[in-house]
Amino acid sequence: MNDDHFLKKGFSISTDKNLLDFDTIYHYLDQESYWAKGIQPERLQRAIANSICFGVYHKKKQIGFARVITDEATFAYLADVFILGQYRKQGLSKWLMQTIMQHPDLQGLRRWSLATADAHGLYTQFGFTPVNNPERWMHIFNPYPVNNQ
Repeated sequence: MNDDHFLKKGFSISTDKNLLDFDTIYHYLDQESYWAKGIQPERLQRAIANSICFGVYHKKKQIGFARVITDEATFAYLADVFILGQYRKQGLSKWLMQTIMQHPDLQGLRRWSLATADAHGLYTQFGFTPVNNPERWMHIFNPYPVNNQ
């Protein structure tokens, strides 16, 4: 499906942060996602401020979201991707990913990364694969400390 198909049905995608519906994003991530439950509103506001954000809208109502954390030169991490339940199974996630991968500030990057428990089928369509040599990768995982640091 192409942009025209979705646009004719009243859907749009924008990186304009002024259009984002923070309450919708926060509610989904805090209450419905498996990866961001318990995130503090202030932490999410800071995350949005420091990311390239993609809002998905149906007739100006926010129905999806994704953000990319990047240096816009070598690396990008894809995070917080969702489409609200009642809008799934229409190809919107695929359209969102196409839009993200075609964004002019995200071209020529050496590495993209993401973590998912259940959307491997979507991401493999865009070239994502399991990490080679996972023993080389390290991380610190600190789920939303109470002191809000």
